[in-house]
Amino acid sequence: MALTQISSWRSFGGVQKVFSHESSTTKCTMKFAIYLPPQAEAEKVPVLYWLSGLTCSEQNFIQKAAAQRYAAQHGLIIVGPDTSPRGCNIEGEDDSWDFGSGAGFYVDATEEKWKTNYNMFSYVTEELPALVNANFNALPDKQSIFGHSMGGHGALIAFLKCPGKYQSVSAFSPICNPMECPWGQKAFNGYLGPNKDTWKQYDATELVKTSSSPPASILIDQGKSDDFYVQKQLLPENFVGACRDSKVPVALRIQEGYDHSYYFIQTFVADHMEHHAQFLKAAS
Repeated sequence: MALTQISSWRSFGGVQKVFSHESSTTKCTMKFAIYLPPQAEAEKVPVLYWLSGLTCSEQNFIQKAAAQRYAAQHGLIIVGPDTSPRGCNIEGEDDSWDFGSGAGFYVDATEEKWKTNYNMFSYVTEELPALVNANFNALPDKQSIFGHSMGGHGALIAFLKCPGKYQSVSAFSPICNPMECPWGQKAFNGYLGPNKDTWKQYDATELVKTSSSPPASILIDQGKSDDFYVQKQLLPENFVGACRDSKVPVALRIQEGYDHSYYFIQTFVADHMEHHAQFLKAAS
């Protein structure tokens, strides 16, 4: 499938690019950002997928997280897609910030109104990796995934629903138990309908109870001063409890004084890059 380059910037010896393409999964034009480290000029390298949160696009992470430095150090491609389909002319898609445009929630919708376009789970785990592997110097069997907030939810469920596809997973302030929080309930009811058995297929806390994913340790950073954490939108304690019951290794780090912002992500992104590099190199 043809890619159209939108932008390109030199960064830490590599190149930060943004592309668009026509998606067969979402039936619309999609954009993704990709950082190609200097090592990718000469050889195939591992790929780390980043999933952003509510209201974000492919731009937020590449402009605010300061991750290119560490991707260059470790020799990792970083790929960051948009957070939803755009411009699909669906009634109500732009009516609220936490549902529709910018809020695809990384599910494959089953409700009639949304199911043609809102298939972000399949886009992120199938179509996008196939595009990356076909067009860039990427090792197709060396991938990991991480994300923030709604994107942290997306990373966790991708890792748990696709055993063996990803070598590792981590998240910043993830929505860990969407069935039990207002954000998740609104999104799941809208995209998936009222059947809560369907919701369980996209809830990390439910999925980990029957996980057959590899025993990679899951890393989660959560700011203690995050308003959404205080308001019980994120519920990492529920996920950690389910992990412990299922003997899935998880490290939850509660970071004193930090909130939900990219200042928080900037502070700890080096740790997450190191976390993934260890697993990706061990898998080589």
